[in-house]
Amino acid sequence: MRPKNDSTIKEALSLMMDSYKLKPKLNQTKIESKWEALMGSTIARYTRQLILKNGKLFVMLDSSPLKQDLVYGKAKIKKILNQE
Repeated sequence: MRPKNDSTIKEALSLMMDSYKLKPKLNQTKIESKWEALMGSTIARYTRQLILKNGKLFVMLDSSPLKQDLVYGKAKIKKILNQE
């Protein structure tokens, strides 16, 4: 049996991430690193910036028609990102 002041590495990292509020930045980094693999090279090429703020993903694009297509496919994008 563990003493009360001991914790697993997972618990310690989770507490550290919560106390330093690192979780949103970590999630943004994960999305940025996997964006091309999830969305494809064409969309990634026209993506200027990804911002995760208050649980919402903001995608800055260089192409207006692509922006319109992504607006129509918002539910599908959400599903893909949440699965990953």
